[in-house]
Amino acid sequence: MAVRGAELIQCIDTYAPPSLAIENDRIGLQIGEPNTIVTGVLVTLDVTEAVVDEAIQKGANWIVAHHAVIYQPLKSIRTDQPAGRMIAKMLRHGINVYIAHTNLDAADDGVNDVLAEKLQLKETKVLIPYGEEKLKKLVVFVPEDHHDKLLQALGEAGAGWIGNYSHCTFNTPGVGTFLPTEGTNPFIGKQGQLEKVKEIRLETVVPERIERQVIDAMLNAHPYEEVAYDVYPLEIKGKDLGFGRVGRLEQPVSLGEFARHVKQAYQLEGLRITGDLQQKVQSVAVLGGSGGRYFMDAKRAGADVYITGDIDYHVAQDALAHGLHVIDPGHHVEHLVVERVCQVLMQKLEKAVPIYASRVNTNPFRFF
Repeated sequence: MAVRGAELIQCIDTYAPPSLAIENDRIGLQIGEPNTIVTGVLVTLDVTEAVVDEAIQKGANWIVAHHAVIYQPLKSIRTDQPAGRMIAKMLRHGINVYIAHTNLDAADDGVNDVLAEKLQLKETKVLIPYGEEKLKKLVVFVPEDHHDKLLQALGEAGAGWIGNYSHCTFNTPGVGTFLPTEGTNPFIGKQGQLEKVKEIRLETVVPERIERQVIDAMLNAHPYEEVAYDVYPLEIKGKDLGFGRVGRLEQPVSLGEFARHVKQAYQLEGLRITGDLQQKVQSVAVLGGSGGRYFMDAKRAGADVYITGDIDYHVAQDALAHGLHVIDPGHHVEHLVVERVCQVLMQKLEKAVPIYASRVNTNPFRFF
């Protein structure tokens, strides 16, 4: 089955909703045309000319990247300059580029969840909240003998999560009535005859960001030609949305031992660290990318150690003065999300197109 770019974009936007991005972030389709047939998808942290060559070699005409190709307004596209040469190559070979940046940072199972998971942090929560997830109530009426199938389909689509409990619903039996008129093809009953059917009213909670995919799953699993359902907003508080994660290690460990754990978990050649290596740490805050300006958020969250990239000298001094240890694994550590994005896209697209994790190392730094 052919997959168009618009379908790929819908999958990405469901996973990392654009609404999660900070204002003026350069996300979305930056190069290309959404109605092209997808021949393959290359997922990468950065788009470099070597990454473009890799996409061409693999026959992938879509690149999904975390960092934008076009961040500042273009004044020119000069093909004798690196950026212009790369853009011209992409256009010449029909390469489309889609960016998920701060929306992927904040997304469930995005950059910061992957970084926290790699460290085996427990009881994680958002480090820097900036909003709440909007919730809706879905109510649908289904014949009794199709109730279990529909309930399962809704749960698998992501509806019914309350805390750490999935498939949460409330179900009330009743009687539904309908009269099929001319031109109908009823699953139950006959044209022109009033039907009374034992049905179940199924209610569940749906995050607004996945409302469309849940409704699609409901319609696909429901036996009726015309499905009776309602969707309405809820005033209850959804979970926090935001950047970074803070959690706890299973047991306190020395800062030096934890630094070795970070180095191994993040596949690093080396890292920078501040503080007494013998001191015990347990509460950990992590923020992928460049997060030095948020060190006081980590301190207020009760973190013993803060992991983020691009820490400058004065930020390190200030954090140390406030009793907060800092570990800088580099900005490129965000590349660890690439494999997760590939897994998500393969699942959502049902392996209809090849999905590749880029093998090009785009980290400009080396340890010498």
